[in-house]
Amino acid sequence: MLTHLDDLLAALADAIGTQHYIVMGTLAIILISLICGSVGAMVIGNRMAFFADALAHCAFAGVGLGILTALLTGVRNEQTIDWLLPVIMISFGVLVGIGIAFVRERTNLASDTVIGVFFAAAVGFAGVLMGALKLVTNKSPENMMFGSVFYVGVGDLLLLLGLAVLTAFVIGLRYNQLVFASFNPSLARSRQIPVRLLNYVFIVLLGVIVNVCIQAVGILLINAMLIVPAAAAVNLSRNLRQMFWLTIVMSLLAGLGGILLSINFRPHFGGIVVQLGAGGCIVLLSVLFFAMSMLLSPRLRRAG
Repeated sequence: MLTHLDDLLAALADAIGTQHYIVMGTLAIILISLICGSVGAMVIGNRMAFFADALAHCAFAGVGLGILTALLTGVRNEQTIDWLLPVIMISFGVLVGIGIAFVRERTNLASDTVIGVFFAAAVGFAGVLMGALKLVTNKSPENMMFGSVFYVGVGDLLLLLGLAVLTAFVIGLRYNQLVFASFNPSLARSRQIPVRLLNYVFIVLLGVIVNVCIQAVGILLINAMLIVPAAAAVNLSRNLRQMFWLTIVMSLLAGLGGILLSINFRPHFGGIVVQLGAGGCIVLLSVLFFAMSMLLSPRLRRAG
């Protein structure tokens, strides 16, 4: 099935006169933009920017746990490692998210303090075992940090498509309640909305989103896609509905614009042609949109 789909995408690339890897990367960015854009507003609304960043960096610990599992079980097959590490990463990321929420409920510590403790523990655990990464796979920590949309495989695309369907299902089923619970939990409880359950559902969804998308685009890009377009949308929106759709639009514009910039703009430095990283272009475009939104926001308020 994967081979047939790969051949189909290769034929599509030939038909439109471009490269196979560009089609794959563009499809991946479209899916990631839709996924991150649909939850970004709630990440901002719940003040979970640092939480999302911590989940992303905890993926290193998930890799460390995957390395330990491979070493203990004697697994050395590259194909087995390719599915074992993501499964352990995603599972560990979800458990970390649930653990942060649980400890935050059971202690008097501030949210950022609890997140910082988990962040330090996860990165420390990863630091102990990351040196053994080369013993079980050819993946590198740098690939996880920066990633590249142009190295996305067919399996990654199918995983992102499944994640997009899951995200659409959860958002479509519980969007109003999730938004209500995030912006006014006290009033939501008075309306018999299960705030605590919804909070855990969103944390699990966010953990899955972060760790699946990291496989394709890296930690830095997923953080930017979750936070920056939503922050720009806050400056330009008059209500929550506008904020939701503006976040998705800005995510798509930054994603597709970053890919086009990376492909078509190759500056010369000292006589050397430099290939711009697609991930970096997407992040910088997102930040540019945020800066523009700050300039436009006062004018929109006066016009309103």
